Amino acid sequence: MEEQTTLKKLAEAFKELASIIDQSPEGDEEPRLELGKFARACSLLSPLFRCLGIAFKFAELDYVAKVADLTEASRSISNLSVMIHADIEADCVKRAGSHTRNLLRVKRGLDMVKVLFEHIISSQENSLRDPASKAYSQVFAPYHVWVIRKAVAAGMYALPTKAQLLNKLNEDEASAIIHMQSYITSCSPVIKYIDQLYISRELGTDW
Repeated sequence: MEEQTTLKKLAEAFKELASIIDQSPEGDEEPRLELGKFARACSLLSPLFRCLGIAFKFAELDYVAKVADLTEASRSISNLSVMIHADIEADCVKRAGSHTRNLLRVKRGLDMVKVLFEHIISSQENSLRDPASKAYSQVFAPYHVWVIRKAVAAGMYALPTKAQLLNKLNEDEASAIIHMQSYITSCSPVIKYIDQLYISRELGTDW
């Protein structure tokens, strides 16, 4: 039996989420993505953040806490649409700690990893500094204060090499590229779906 590595489990989980979104019944207002299933898939990114080391320590801690909140919320909330509706009704969408605010932060974590994988695949270098810097700058930096951006920039010099990262993840380069590309392909419609949940309710995503 093929070993279920971190990247393989991640790729398969997001492929399932993308399939749920794609197979939504015709005429349905929007796909009903189960909150528990979504949170479990998102939790599979946590080991990857840990492997990236100190540069993404803040992102890891923040991401893990937000996913934990969504996991806890899934015990009483069925899907993402219901969750956002409940926060709108309670007038707490943009309040610190709200499920809807936390979902937006988790989505940025998914996006950051997607962009990181894109740059890793396209780069011929063993260093992860350039792919990680580009992914951070594109996704996280606009929402982080100067002190955090400065700390992340300093931490980039302590990133593992690509070979070291793949070794930690128990992957060879060929298998890693397959799983990374699968995640990129599957994560894109998930991110688009989450963005649409906010945009269709006039909540925006730039906060």
